[in-house]
Amino acid sequence: MREEDIVGWNYGDILDQIATVLPGDAPALIHGERIISWKDMTARSNNLARALRARGAEAGDKVAFYMRNRPEYMETLAAAFKGRLTHVNVNYRYKADEVFYIFDNSDAQTVVYGSEFRDTIAQIKDKLTKVGTFVEVSDDGTVADFAVNYETLVKEGDGSPLGIERSGDDMLFIYTGGTTGMPKGVMWTHTALREAQLAALRRLGPVPETMPALLEALKEAGPGGRIIPACPLMHGTGLLTAMGHMMNGGCIVTLKAASMDAEEIWQTVDKHQIDTIAIVGDAFAKPLLRELDENPGKYDLSSIVTLISSGVMWSTDVKKGLLKHMPQAIMTDSFGSSEGLGFGSSLMTADGEIQTAKFQIGETCKVFDEEDNEVVPGSGKPGFIAIPGNIPVGYYKDEEKTAKTFRTVGGVRYSIPGDWCTVEEDGSLTLLGRGSVCINTAGEKVYPEEIEEALKTHPSVEDALVIGVPDEKWGQAVTGIVKMANGSEFCEDTLRAHVRGQLAGYKTPKRILIGTVPFRAPNGKADYKGVTAFAKEELGIG
Repeated sequence: MREEDIVGWNYGDILDQIATVLPGDAPALIHGERIISWKDMTARSNNLARALRARGAEAGDKVAFYMRNRPEYMETLAAAFKGRLTHVNVNYRYKADEVFYIFDNSDAQTVVYGSEFRDTIAQIKDKLTKVGTFVEVSDDGTVADFAVNYETLVKEGDGSPLGIERSGDDMLFIYTGGTTGMPKGVMWTHTALREAQLAALRRLGPVPETMPALLEALKEAGPGGRIIPACPLMHGTGLLTAMGHMMNGGCIVTLKAASMDAEEIWQTVDKHQIDTIAIVGDAFAKPLLRELDENPGKYDLSSIVTLISSGVMWSTDVKKGLLKHMPQAIMTDSFGSSEGLGFGSSLMTADGEIQTAKFQIGETCKVFDEEDNEVVPGSGKPGFIAIPGNIPVGYYKDEEKTAKTFRTVGGVRYSIPGDWCTVEEDGSLTLLGRGSVCINTAGEKVYPEEIEEALKTHPSVEDALVIGVPDEKWGQAVTGIVKMANGSEFCEDTLRAHVRGQLAGYKTPKRILIGTVPFRAPNGKADYKGVTAFAKEELGIG
């Protein structure tokens, strides 16, 4: 579909419409033994949207989501869409000052939080002068004296649609921490985000291009599939994959464990016949594979259609291992970011193997060098991946960062988040890593993810991150931090030799350390800041 042919989409309108054609008892949200039907979810989210607007929230106002994966997250998201309010995700691992920064930077008018975070909210609420309403999601019915009970709001009212006019220009924010600087709020319009999601589906086959076509498809096929967002909903991968299922009349199944629990995931797949699991690379895939290897045949995996990952590299050997347990499935590796969807994709089945970090480039994507010249396929020259068309408006309240990331080249506006890659002769991409963590060692550019993947191919290594630390001789010294597999012995020289056998000598880490700090955030993304501080302390670098 051409950009000029796009009719504005609004997620609130989509939810209003699909609720009229789905069976009322079709499950919309599942959490443990709790099942919320589409009929009930529709009524509860309508009531919540109306209640928030009655308490002062106006079109465009921001709603901060401060909770783990649970049904209330998606209900509140539906309410925000219906009420023309703007979603703001909050990393629940943040400390009080970091949480305050997100609330304040986003100008949040409403805060919806889980009761486990009540103390954090209490610490900062007096400074949150822009917040008009605090809503507490409570498991035992008690809430703070400054908050209103979530269940009270979703049960007040008749559950009817709001009957308001909405716009395709209504917003959704995705705050992204990145690797440097403070978190930034990426601003998506509903139309741009919906079209970006549909573009990925179009590569697999025809999709409903209009609301009537969507409704007709749902009438014929019935409710959509069931997804487990194993990664946090406050992360783009979990949020957007869950939204995709919701907007197709499907069911989002959230997990009760506060952290990654492979056994619970596979039990849930077996019990609820899940078709899709959203993960973030090997940090999720390896524990999932280990559980299956240790318990062959324990779980019914026949319902699985795809495992989808985005955000970090997902190694080929782990994909192959998972496919042995579910040969019917597709391992879908998506190359995208909060700033742009559809840069590339990699599909692996039991019939074929695809090299780690190798992606088929999106139809409209380009790769530019640092002088904005398009990179010639097969040249071996690295460049930045760029995508035009349905991309974000920019970063909220950060014109300087917006100008750097969303740039016009040759009269076309692109999203260029800073991911380096090379373009092979066949047009495919080999991902090198994010430019903000690129290491400059003796004048050579080294991309951490390439070395991390080499380290992780050694059987003794469970996980690895690679950073650059200050060095008088090299400028930056390539340094590896590894997490050893259970029972494996650490030998620095062996690991260095292993990397040297796969990559150019200058990419071999000068030092490799055993990490004693968390490598990754709950969303699976690398914590380069944390491991850099750890490495500097271990190496005595100020």
